[in-house]
Amino acid sequence: MLNETYSSRAVSAGEAALPPASPGQVALASAIGTTVEYYDFTLYATATALVFNHIFFVSGDPMVGSIAAFATFFVGYCARPLGGLLFGHFGDRVGRRTMLLLTVLIMGIGTFLIGLIPSYNVIGIWAPILLVTLRLFQGIGLGGEYGGGMVMTIENAPKGRRGFYSSLVHIGTPAGFLIPIALLSIISATMDPAAFLSWGWRVPFLASVLLVGVALFIRFRIAESPAFEKAIAKEKPAALPVAEVLRNHWPNVLLGIGAKIAESGLFNIYAVFAITYCVTTLNLPKELVLNGILFGCAVECITLPIFGSLSDRIGRKPIYIAGALLQAVFAFFFFGMLDTANAAAIWIAVAIGLGLGHGMMYGAQGALFSALFPTRVRYTGLSLVQQIGPLLGGGLSPLVAVMLLTEYKSATPVMFYMAGIAVLSAVCAMALRVLPAHQED
Repeated sequence: MLNETYSSRAVSAGEAALPPASPGQVALASAIGTTVEYYDFTLYATATALVFNHIFFVSGDPMVGSIAAFATFFVGYCARPLGGLLFGHFGDRVGRRTMLLLTVLIMGIGTFLIGLIPSYNVIGIWAPILLVTLRLFQGIGLGGEYGGGMVMTIENAPKGRRGFYSSLVHIGTPAGFLIPIALLSIISATMDPAAFLSWGWRVPFLASVLLVGVALFIRFRIAESPAFEKAIAKEKPAALPVAEVLRNHWPNVLLGIGAKIAESGLFNIYAVFAITYCVTTLNLPKELVLNGILFGCAVECITLPIFGSLSDRIGRKPIYIAGALLQAVFAFFFFGMLDTANAAAIWIAVAIGLGLGHGMMYGAQGALFSALFPTRVRYTGLSLVQQIGPLLGGGLSPLVAVMLLTEYKSATPVMFYMAGIAVLSAVCAMALRVLPAHQED
């Protein structure tokens, strides 16, 4: 009787009236949602490197302004574990679908409002305070988004194709980087610099409301996860999913966090810190490096499903570990290629970092990490790994890189930092304990 109550609750919001979706439809819905989330988050990251140190963190030293701006970038990552726990808890108890609708709304509203914040010169200290507050909302939304989208995809995908379908969701990340960077590049290239700093940078933030509408429309048409409905029909949901995860699966949580650090951290070196390095240190036009990142993101959109399919054939861990070790070596070439100030070299450097190194890890990651936890606590377990890992990786890496560059006046310490976290993640990935096949469903 109790299980019937939980089962009816999971479908009470109208999911029962929806026809079953194909694995491709679910992956598309999750990928578009991920694109929206990373559009919002990346827009902030790119504006941090280009605008916020002038608009909200006014300082006579450009590097000091950059450090302050990247500190607020880190704040958003601090909120991600909270979002993962909050939405993971209800996602494992009530259902995945409703949580996915809420995360898109939270992220979209936060981004839209950032576009309306007056500058420091207008409202003083309230400008950075409002920015940090909305950044926290962004982080909470993204923290809950990933786990729900990936779990929905994995639980609808055929067993032998989970790597491929989960990699389609991950296309939303480089696509979510590509769109706002393209918009900012076009706007900054066609506008007077003063006008761009005054109001032009706000346009992509305000336009995010359109993407949110598209994501909501698509996600309303996707039914609840059949694996979740099957699980709660058999057994009462965990009263406190996070407690069950930490009690029964803590080794995979810790190792998964370690394995995630390099994937997240190195992505933000290639796609975020590289902008600051090229513009501030090398005095290159921002359009040059932005176009290079666009190219790298486009390449990764192609390579992700390739590596996802390879992970179905030869295993998730071998692909993931190979991507980490490749980046450990490439770290010692990346800045040398940027230092040439040659457009082709910069584009190739970013494409190798994003399309090959990061693409290998990210292509295999969804299916690998999802197999670390059973269905009843998968949303929470996956969210813990996916949000605490980026807090220590992607959230810190631009800030650490800027501080190392400021302190040592050289990119060499940044190279060793990149290589160090890559090796750390490779070792952690080797030690991950994937559930037996019968426990993945």
